[in-house]
Amino acid sequence: MNWHLCMAIAGALTFAANAQPTSVVGGPHNLSAGGPGRVRAVNESEVCIFCHAPHNAAPIRPLWNRSMPADAYSIYTSRALDAVPGQPTGTSKMCLSCHDGTIALGAIVSRDMPIAMAGGVSTIPTGPGHIGTDLRDDHPISFRFDSSLAGQDPHLRNPSSLPPQVRLDANQELQCTACHDAHDNSMGDFLVMQNSASQLCLSCHNVGSTTVTAHNSCNACHQPHTAPSGPYLLRGATIADTCVRCHNGTMPGAANIQDDLNKAWSHDTHSEMDPPDPQRDHASCVSCHDPHTMSPGPGSAPSVHPNFGRIDGVNSSGAPVTVASAEGEVCFKCHADGSTIAPLVPRRIAQNNTRLEFHPGAVSFHPVLATGRNPDVPSLKPGWTTSSIIYCSDCHASETGESAGGSGPSGTHGSNFRALLSARYETTDNISESASTYALCYRCHDRASLLDDRSFKEHKKHIQEERTPCAACHDSHGIASSQGNSTNNSHLINFATNIVQPDPVTGRLEFRDLGSARGECYLRCHGENHSPERY
Repeated sequence: MNWHLCMAIAGALTFAANAQPTSVVGGPHNLSAGGPGRVRAVNESEVCIFCHAPHNAAPIRPLWNRSMPADAYSIYTSRALDAVPGQPTGTSKMCLSCHDGTIALGAIVSRDMPIAMAGGVSTIPTGPGHIGTDLRDDHPISFRFDSSLAGQDPHLRNPSSLPPQVRLDANQELQCTACHDAHDNSMGDFLVMQNSASQLCLSCHNVGSTTVTAHNSCNACHQPHTAPSGPYLLRGATIADTCVRCHNGTMPGAANIQDDLNKAWSHDTHSEMDPPDPQRDHASCVSCHDPHTMSPGPGSAPSVHPNFGRIDGVNSSGAPVTVASAEGEVCFKCHADGSTIAPLVPRRIAQNNTRLEFHPGAVSFHPVLATGRNPDVPSLKPGWTTSSIIYCSDCHASETGESAGGSGPSGTHGSNFRALLSARYETTDNISESASTYALCYRCHDRASLLDDRSFKEHKKHIQEERTPCAACHDSHGIASSQGNSTNNSHLINFATNIVQPDPVTGRLEFRDLGSARGECYLRCHGENHSPERY
C-alpha cells in the first residue's frame, strides 16, 4: 500500500465526520519506522497498517486489523455513578487493543508475522498511553448515555445537547471516541475539541459554576486516566490529598489547609476513597464544600458560607436538603441523627444529636439556628446581644485561624485543641481559672462580668475559688425539648456526671429555675451536699 492510498483510507475512516480529516502521520499514532514518537517499527513504512487494512482485515468495521483483547477488565465504579458500565465494547475495545498492553503493537491480522518494533518494544510501554486492564482509575466507558441516565443525575447534561464533536456510538454508548479522535492530534491528547475552560468536560458534566478561578479547570483536580484516587478520578489518592496539592501554603491565593489537617483534631478521617452510605464516619473536604460552586468571601450566621458552595445538608427537622441554607444543616449530616461521636462530657441528660440540641424548639441552646431563649445575658461582650446568632465554626475551628485572631485560614479543618475547638476550653475538674483556661467562653462572655457575679451570684466561687469548670454545670450545645424542661434546664444547665453526683440526702440531681436570678440545686459536688442550695 503506498503512502497516498494509506492517507486516503485514514481520511475515510476518521471518526469525526464533521471535522476536516487530519493526517495521522505527524502524531504519535504513526508507529511506522518514520513516525515521530518514541514507539515505532524497525522497518515498517506503512502508517495505517497498525490499525486498518484494505484486505484480509478482521470482520470488524472499519477494516480493523487487530485482534480484540479478552474481556478481563476491572471496571470503574463509584457511588456517584448511576450508569452501569460493563466490559468495554465497540471503539473502546479497539483502542484498548493497543492501550491495555496485552496485545503486541505489531500483531496485526493481515500478516502472518508481527511487525518488529524498535528498541525491543513489544507492547505499549508504561507511560501516559498505557491504560492497562484495570479501568477502575479511568473515566467510565461503554455505558448507555441517554436522557434516562441524565434524568437520574442532575450533574449530567442531556445527551441531546452534546456538541457535534462529542459523539456517542450507534448504541448511544459513550466510548473512548466521545473524547478522543485517534486520527487527529491537533488539540493534543487526541481530543475531539479544545478543553480550555473545561469545555470538553462540561459538554457532558453539569457541575454548576464557581468564582474560584482555580476551580474552573477540571484538570486541576481530576485526571481521566490512571487517576490515583480511582473513584472520582482525582489527582490525589484521597479527596484531601487532592485539595492540598494547592492548599498547602505554596499556591498564591490558596489557603494553607494542609497544616490544619495535620493537627491533633481534624475533620479529614483519611478514610477509604468511596465509602458506602451512610458516610457519617467518613469526613472529607467535600463533606462541607462543593468545589464546583463555591465562592470566596465571608458569611453571615446562620447562612451557609459562600465557600461551602451548594452543599447538601439536613434541616432542623431531620429531613435531607439538596442545598443547605444554614451552616448547622451541613454539620447535621454527621453530628445529628445516628451520630456515633461520643459527647465530650458525660451528662445527666445524654445526647449527641446536635440537631436536637440546637433545634429552635429545644429547652435551652446556644443560638446556632435561632436566637436564644434567655433575654437577659449580662455577660455578653460588646458586639454580641441576645439577638445574635452564631456559627458552629465560631467555636469549632482552627485555633490559628483568622476567626480566632490568628493569620491562618478559618474553618473547621483542624485544631490542636480537643474536639476541634478554636480556643482552650477545659472540662476537667479542679483546674485553676484564668483567661486562658476558658478562653473559648471568654471570646463572647466577659470574664470580668462573670467573676463579678453579675449574672449568677456564685460564679466566682464556683469557677475561681472552688476550681469547678464551666462544663460541670453548663452543656455548651443545648438540651433537647424531649429530654429537659425550662424549669430544670434553663441557662444550659445539664450537670456533668463525672463531677456532679446526686444529693445523698434527697437522692436528686437537679437544678430548679425559680425566676430571674433565682434558683436551687440538689446535688453533691466537691464533697458538699446541696439539699438544696438556694440563691
